[in-house]
Amino acid sequence: MPKARIKLASADIDKVNEVCTYIKDIANKTGVDIRGPIPLPTKKLKVTTRKSPDGEGKASWERYEMRVHKRLIDLGVDERALRMVMRVPIPEGLNIEIEMIE
Repeated sequence: MPKARIKLASADIDKVNEVCTYIKDIANKTGVDIRGPIPLPTKKLKVTTRKSPDGEGKASWERYEMRVHKRLIDLGVDERALRMVMRVPIPEGLNIEIEMIE
């Protein structure tokens, strides 16, 4: 049976979990089978810069980190459920990818 694979990615974990909850509710209402949300490894993007702009003074550093959280959901294909998933409100800064798999 064909499935829809939904990939979610965002720097804000709350946004990812909110959309996952919406999709789980849709699956429960329509009765389609669902696998997930499966947490994928969090990507940590790190940047280290020197506090002093001119190189004089003590060598103090600032470290910045951005974490990208990812989730994977496999959803059984049902036209009604897929339409409802397409209408889920997607917050700013969240990437969603839907692909059909066998």
